[in-house]
Amino acid sequence: MNKASIHPLARDHRSPETGEQIYAVGIGANRPMAGMRPRDIVRAAFDALDLAPLRLVRASPIIDSRPLGPSARTYANAAVIVSTTLPPLAMLDQLQAIERTFHRRRYRRWGPRTLDLDLLLWSGGNVRSKRLTVPHPAIADRAFVLEPLCAIAPDAQDPVSGLTIRHLTSRLRKPTPAR
Repeated sequence: MNKASIHPLARDHRSPETGEQIYAVGIGANRPMAGMRPRDIVRAAFDALDLAPLRLVRASPIIDSRPLGPSARTYANAAVIVSTTLPPLAMLDQLQAIERTFHRRRYRRWGPRTLDLDLLLWSGGNVRSKRLTVPHPAIADRAFVLEPLCAIAPDAQDPVSGLTIRHLTSRLRKPTPAR
């Protein structure tokens, strides 16, 4: 079986020779920076996620979404599939370093931010540590995460529920009956 025939987030998708890891990363921005609007920042993040030791495999369309929490600014959101040899905690460090280059400050939960990069899924399955939980704990509840991810990896599975991203996305779109 060649590498192209393996789904990008399959659990065993690691090349023994290279130690390749595949990650789904969520991207969000809702604060301008140096004359760049949030959509421009997301596009610039695509470029930053394609510099060694990362390789951008796929990028979703950028969507606009309402903020969670106290922020009043609309978000630009997207998702990408990235390949790297970095293990999960090193990948988290790499994503946080990219956020810092975009002047991300962690001062208020759900506050406005120039760039937010979240590890959504990993080809190795689950991670649980003080610093990192993969899959992202809120992945199944957030349309602004699922819709872009569904555009690039609809058949990827959430290792917690066993459901595909397509299935999780359709669950959010279905109206729930009134009680």
